[in-house]
Amino acid sequence: MNLKFVVNDYILIWNLLFQASISESLHKLKQKIWVNYKKEYNSTFRDNELILKDPKNFIPNDDTVYNIILETKEYEVIKKNTEKYRVKLLKIWDDNKKVAIAELKKILRFDIKLYNVLVVTERLNVIDTTTPKGAKVNTIVFGKKLDEEKPMETIIRLVYEIVKKEMKNYQEDYKDIVDAIIELAILNEFATKVSEVTHYLTGDNTLKYLKKQIYPYWLMYLGVPESDFQKYMNRDNIIFNADGYVYERQLKKLDLFGFVDFCIRNQKKIVKINEIEII
Repeated sequence: MNLKFVVNDYILIWNLLFQASISESLHKLKQKIWVNYKKEYNSTFRDNELILKDPKNFIPNDDTVYNIILETKEYEVIKKNTEKYRVKLLKIWDDNKKVAIAELKKILRFDIKLYNVLVVTERLNVIDTTTPKGAKVNTIVFGKKLDEEKPMETIIRLVYEIVKKEMKNYQEDYKDIVDAIIELAILNEFATKVSEVTHYLTGDNTLKYLKKQIYPYWLMYLGVPESDFQKYMNRDNIIFNADGYVYERQLKKLDLFGFVDFCIRNQKKIVKINEIEII
C-alpha cells in the first residue's frame, strides 16, 4: 500500500463550501456568495465528481466562487493549518507504514495500489471515498480529528475506509457479511496486531453476533492451528466449541475476497440461528 498525502485547493474549498460550516465567519461568507452568485454556487456543487476524477489537473469551468474563497484571509489560515495537518498525517504513516504494510499483507493477501489521500482540515470531520467513473487515481478525502497520543488509530481508520472501498462491488444482499469480515480484518485483527492489544468485538454493535459466528472460520483463514484456538479465544474473549467445526484447511490459501466468497456460499452453515445469544 502506498499513500500519498496531498492538499488540493479545489477539494478543500469544495468541502468548506458544501460541508457543515466550521466557523461563523465562513458561514456568513457562504451565505453572501449564495445571495450574490447563486448560479455559480450551484455550478460549483457539481464539481466534486470532476475534481475526484483527476484532482491534479482539474480546471473549473467557472472559477468565480473558488477565487472569492481563495482571496480571503480565513482561507489562508485554513490552508496553512491543513498543510500542518497533512505533515502530521504523513509523519504518522512514514513512522508506522513498515509494520502496517507487513500486517496488511498477511491479512488481506491482495495488493492495494497508490491512493491519494486528499487532506482537508480536520475541523470538517469528513471522510469521502467516492469513486467517480473514469477516475485516474484512487482517492480518499480525509479530515478527521487526530489523536496524537494514539497515532495508530488514524492509520486504522484510513486503512479501514480504503479496504471498504476496495471491496465495494459486492451485491447489497451480502452487505452484512462483507462489512463483518472487513471489520474482522481491519478494526479487529489489523488493529490488534499493530497495537498489540486485542480489538476484537469493537466496531458496529449490530455486526457483533455475525462476527462471532464467522470467527472460527476467520481463525482458519488466518492459518491459526486448531491447537491454538483456545489461546486466541482467550485473547479475544470469544468462546466457541472447537469440536463442533471441521477445520477448513483451504481457507489459509485464500485472499480476503476469497474468504468473503466462502462465507457467502456457506452462510447457512456459518450462521447458526439456534446459537443466538443475548448480547
